[in-house]
Amino acid sequence: MSKLSELNRRTLLASAGAGLIGSVAFTGNAFAENSAEMNNNQAMPPETHRFKLGTFDVVVVRDGARVAPNPGEIFGTNQKPEDVAALLEKNFLPTDSLVNSFAPTLINTGSDVVLFDTGLGEGARKDGMGRLIEGLAANGYSPDDVSIVVVTHMHGDHIGGLMEAGAPAFPKARYVIGQAEYDFWKDDARKGTAAENGHNLVLKNVVPLAEKATFIGDNAEVVTGITSMMAAGHTPGHMIFLIESDGKQMALTADTANHYVLSLQQPDWEVRFDMDKAAAAQARRKVFDMIATDRLAFVGYHMPFPAVGFVETVGTGYRFVPKTYQFEL
Repeated sequence: MSKLSELNRRTLLASAGAGLIGSVAFTGNAFAENSAEMNNNQAMPPETHRFKLGTFDVVVVRDGARVAPNPGEIFGTNQKPEDVAALLEKNFLPTDSLVNSFAPTLINTGSDVVLFDTGLGEGARKDGMGRLIEGLAANGYSPDDVSIVVVTHMHGDHIGGLMEAGAPAFPKARYVIGQAEYDFWKDDARKGTAAENGHNLVLKNVVPLAEKATFIGDNAEVVTGITSMMAAGHTPGHMIFLIESDGKQMALTADTANHYVLSLQQPDWEVRFDMDKAAAAQARRKVFDMIATDRLAFVGYHMPFPAVGFVETVGTGYRFVPKTYQFEL
């Protein structure tokens, strides 16, 4: 499998709040009600998707979803609004709003139960989100079963579920955390900047777990078959992970691309919540060039649920191809 070389990390603070879309408080009752409606059937387990990658058991959980207004204020911020709207319309999507969902992923290797990111957590349950633990339970996994929690980066929609009622949500787990990411968010230099809310959340949810953490960088082996790859830009230490079992391969791309049309068909368009926009665009191209060339499946945290698919190169960008029955044969 080809490897992505470590990208240059710059730490621009603009728009560096607690997380992409998931941690932004959108105003307007209509959008709040629409988001709640998508997640309001609490009597039913959340959507999950389970499949095999070689001998690994993979479970993707829909932690929740939100409606966001004005897509052009988030994606393509360096483009004309009418060009963003035209791309959405071309792809049969509404131009005035978008749906953003969150997809933590569990991989059971047979030796370890590895959870990648933890969703929005208990603070989002009033809005029908933060349903990771329910989704795992629906697939036979309890919090005690998780042996490793991997943090791809430290935006709120990825670390919000690390703690539960003031205690670790996964009490028997150890943690794998990017050193560059941790150093950035933990640093008191974030106080008084646009990254202060993220800093405070890291102090609350991540720092208490540091004694049980292994801090890694590029090309580190988490367990046999799971390897890190630096893909900075969205955040200073954002990482993706390459998965391989029994000759089958997949990538977990986290927030490298956050919309299956706007981020993939136009990878150079700027995204409001990418902290270093140039590096993020470079990471999108490197990662998805690799995925397209090697014909890898990938799980994208904000891709349309079940968040699993492929990409092909089309023009200067990529076309998202959702997973169908590839893993059933």
